[in-house]
Amino acid sequence: MTYKQCIAASALLMLSFSAPSAFAAADSNGPARVQLQVENKWELPARPLDIVYSLDGKKVFILTSKSQVLVYQSSGELLGKIGVDKGVSAIDIAPRGEKLYLINEDNNSFTDIAVDFVVQVDISDAPYLGNIDAPVNLVVFTDFE
Repeated sequence: MTYKQCIAASALLMLSFSAPSAFAAADSNGPARVQLQVENKWELPARPLDIVYSLDGKKVFILTSKSQVLVYQSSGELLGKIGVDKGVSAIDIAPRGEKLYLINEDNNSFTDIAVDFVVQVDISDAPYLGNIDAPVNLVVFTDFE
């Protein structure tokens, strides 16, 4: 059993002890006790094997059977595709989505990949000094107190 499966099973077990009727099915004597509402649904280009959400809920990483990790915004917009080795069967991410962790069952390996998201910024009316086509990197330090 994987780490994610253990966490999910533990959560369900705790819920079943704390609120045993929460999972009761609706019967002809009364209304359903569980209400569902589909918030997002989109078609995938290949069979999904694993999924992980960023902690802020803004990005979804989906491992597919075509040896790709599809990165979506939570609204369903595809941000990009990351090719992975054949045999990758499980994924996870760092808390802010800055690293992607891969488990490969075919060659018994673990891979740690740094992930950066490139954003285009409109600077057409901004003043500048130097070469207008010079590359610019913005770095955000969020771990200062």
